[in-house]
Amino acid sequence: MKVLVVGGGGREHALVWKIGQSPKVSKIYCAPGNAGISQQATIVPIKANDLKGLLDFALEEKIDLTVVGPEEPLTRGIVDLFESKGLSIFGASQKAAELEGSKAFAKEMMKKYHLPTASYEVFEDRQKAIDYIRKQGAPIVVKADGLAAGKGVILCKTVEEAIRSVDQMMVEKVFGEAGNRVVIEEYLVGEEASYLAFTDGKAILPLASSQDHKAVFDGDEGPNTGGMGAYSPAPVVTDEVNERIVEKILRPIIQGMGEEGRPYKGVIYAGLMIHNGHPKILEFNARFGDPETQPVLMRMKGDIVPILEACISGNLSRCKIEWENMASVCVVMASKGYPGDYEKGKVIEGFKETSQMENIFAFHAGTALVEGKIVTNGGRVLGVTGLGENIPKAIERTYQAVKKISWEGVHYRTDIGQRALCWL
Repeated sequence: MKVLVVGGGGREHALVWKIGQSPKVSKIYCAPGNAGISQQATIVPIKANDLKGLLDFALEEKIDLTVVGPEEPLTRGIVDLFESKGLSIFGASQKAAELEGSKAFAKEMMKKYHLPTASYEVFEDRQKAIDYIRKQGAPIVVKADGLAAGKGVILCKTVEEAIRSVDQMMVEKVFGEAGNRVVIEEYLVGEEASYLAFTDGKAILPLASSQDHKAVFDGDEGPNTGGMGAYSPAPVVTDEVNERIVEKILRPIIQGMGEEGRPYKGVIYAGLMIHNGHPKILEFNARFGDPETQPVLMRMKGDIVPILEACISGNLSRCKIEWENMASVCVVMASKGYPGDYEKGKVIEGFKETSQMENIFAFHAGTALVEGKIVTNGGRVLGVTGLGENIPKAIERTYQAVKKISWEGVHYRTDIGQRALCWL
């Protein structure tokens, strides 16, 4: 079968890498892809948000399965468009993807279906938002309602910082239209975890637990990013916590979306805060996480393609997943200045050395091929991912690989996975 993967980041490289292992797959295309993906799939120069271009390509090439990576094409209705033309596509419909596309909608669903989450209010008026912040005090969380590439959530330690965040979103429009409406939330304490699960709208098939590191600097300092690294499994997700997530969060939201006339098929991502064994929802995403997908798929045994097909056909209850009894760590190597302004075009060295290491894979994100050399082409450039018999070994092995790769201005956190060590 012929498969098209939509997107061009580290998550999509991991999907291409895993789908490529399937005996069912004869050819993989990726649009728009990147330099690393080009080594495993045929690159198609169509942007992920060019829905018509992607549709025309899929029809012309008779693509058997399309897998969507990023949130933007999902929230714009790529699944509905492809299905209207009889094409098989993995991902959430436009109505289902609103769970990520609007934080206000997601909070309303959590409230209606009694999911554990932070208390909140939604504002379209700047002054009312500021009055609420002054009344509630700090710490407090300010969120842009719409899509902001993982950067639209600001944890504010003071009232002044919260007011400034509101002004950045509503007045200065740093996140564009996404900041026209803001969600202001109670600041939750605990330990974060990322929880992904496949669903066909009824059955739920969880993936291995993971934990992301959002802040740009060590010790969770600095502004939020799309993610600076992740590891799997997350020890904070004990068997008891795992059961609570499925029964108190995932099952009610999937059932609720169905009742609302928004049947949810694809992968659902729950961003969680876990305190004393009790998970609360921070956010829902309607797609695979990035960088969580990289360490999770490194641990996944077997063929992913039948699972993707079962989500589409409604036969997911027949599927199961086995996991490597090993830990995995992904360290994101970024451009200097990210998540702010950064330069592109820096030549990357060291791939040959890492390619010879066992249980290590450098997933490409912001890379391009220029005159035969791989250069930086984005904020998050690589997700170097390694397996180890436990988390300390996986951390050690992955950082050994990271230190072999370099370019001018490279930046990465040196503490990915450290929170897991407290559990050992």
